[in-house]
Amino acid sequence: MPPHRISWINSPVLLEAIERYEQGRLARPLALWLQTVLEIEAPPAGPLLPGG
Repeated sequence: MPPHRISWINSPVLLEAIERYEQGRLARPLALWLQTVLEIEAPPAGPLLPGG
């Protein structure tokens, strides 16, 4: 069975997850999910969102 592909993500949920990830306030499982979704290989050196 092929891996499940994400077809859509609720934008407000994604934005909140990115903000919490940048602040270090995202639970590890959610941080791993976000890294997978955004294809992040290492913690970012700067903000993921413009103006963040």
